[in-house]
Amino acid sequence: MKVFKNLAAIGLISLSALTCWAEPGVSDNSITIGMSSPFSGPNGAYGNDMRQVIEAYFTQINKAGGINGRKLELVALDDGYETERTVANSKTLLNEKNAFALLAYYGSSPTTEAMNTVFGPAKVPLIGTISGAGTLRDSISNNPNTRYMFNVRASYADETEAIVSQLLSLGIRNVAVFYQNDGYGKSGLEGVSSALRKNNLTPVAVGTVERNSLDVAKAVESIGKANPQAVIMITLYKPTSAFVKAMKAANKSPIYMTVSPVGADHLVAELGADARGIGISQVVPYPWNDTVPVVREYQKLASSTQYTYYGMEGYLMARTLVEGLKRSGKDLTREKLVTSLESLNNTDLGGYRVNYSSTSRQGSHFVELTVIGAGGKILK
Repeated sequence: MKVFKNLAAIGLISLSALTCWAEPGVSDNSITIGMSSPFSGPNGAYGNDMRQVIEAYFTQINKAGGINGRKLELVALDDGYETERTVANSKTLLNEKNAFALLAYYGSSPTTEAMNTVFGPAKVPLIGTISGAGTLRDSISNNPNTRYMFNVRASYADETEAIVSQLLSLGIRNVAVFYQNDGYGKSGLEGVSSALRKNNLTPVAVGTVERNSLDVAKAVESIGKANPQAVIMITLYKPTSAFVKAMKAANKSPIYMTVSPVGADHLVAELGADARGIGISQVVPYPWNDTVPVVREYQKLASSTQYTYYGMEGYLMARTLVEGLKRSGKDLTREKLVTSLESLNNTDLGGYRVNYSSTSRQGSHFVELTVIGAGGKILK
């Protein structure tokens, strides 16, 4: 009998161990979350803004007891905003770091490639990416990999529609586009073109810049020749700054508009006084408005001198993940997390709503327009 009891005890211990490690990245007391974003190079400020607030939020969650008794552990890898490194990081996070889920990626082309070749086929959910690309919002029936991509922000189509509508309301018809020559820029260009087509218009000129490049000379030449009333820029803050400065040097002064990935605060720091008057669409609440509950929560995690839109968005991504984890219960699996996230139907996070279903991964359509005012202040 004693032998049978010992065997039974060993069996229970083995079963417990199997249960504990049945799902990668989940133990009795921890959940590993993976992140790939730029933390160095020309776009490093974007990833660092997100990572810092996510780490602060995870620390807050862990001090309060974690998620169903498990602490959150973030493993963040630097991809330099390069597609190949993002794909490699994703493989490392899943195969070596045993990440249970992924969070806060950056960029259209890098994330789309990672979705279609790594985390989608592996059936690992990614919550949030700094991208409004349609490739990450395809119908699940058209691309099964999008089942694991939970977008938290509005699309580029949403942003560019708002910008074009604003320009048209001002009587502006001659609009040029300066865009980054990759998935991000091309998605934005298509959004602008689509919005203009609804009013029987097309861009009067286009100009491009390569990713991680500041060579804007050809774009300035082609757009400058057209003398547009406005230029919509689908670029990040460094090439945006280089373009605006070069246009000014060429004695061109159109209205400038750009989309949220530019990072308003980073653009101000880069352009200085020349940033005044640039309009920017935003996809998360104004980070300085402490009357909004979710903004107050974010502000408690960030230094008062470092409130940023990227930090605000990183917090909303992490909040969405945590809500899904809480709803998944103690017996945590990736499929349960997917199902729990799908149950976030018009869920209010405190002044910002996320909305998923079994067929939709859009998350939000929230867009508001801001402008850079005197002294670099971002105004609603």
